[in-house]
Amino acid sequence: MEQKEFSLRLSMLRINKGVSARDMSLSLGQSPGYINNIEVGKNFPSMTVFFYICEYLGITPAEFFQTDSQNPQKERELMEAAKGLNNQQLDNLIFMAKGLKK
Repeated sequence: MEQKEFSLRLSMLRINKGVSARDMSLSLGQSPGYINNIEVGKNFPSMTVFFYICEYLGITPAEFFQTDSQNPQKERELMEAAKGLNNQQLDNLIFMAKGLKK
């Protein structure tokens, strides 16, 4: 993943969480403009801070790099909710999900 892709991914995940770049920066113990500087491509986080970013977003590092997933935390929540459903319920859930994608 190139730095530009990393920056866009971070921005999308942060927005999906509903938090400002400033608030996220401060929650990570960084300067108020830290996340903004990453999102505009001025800085790149250390590995340690990257792990803190993932923890803050409620995702794994692997999920961060799964760019086909717009909101990995909610997808994981949906998968957990689907566990224990019977076949008919799963078919209904799949049907609804496919209908929503149209």
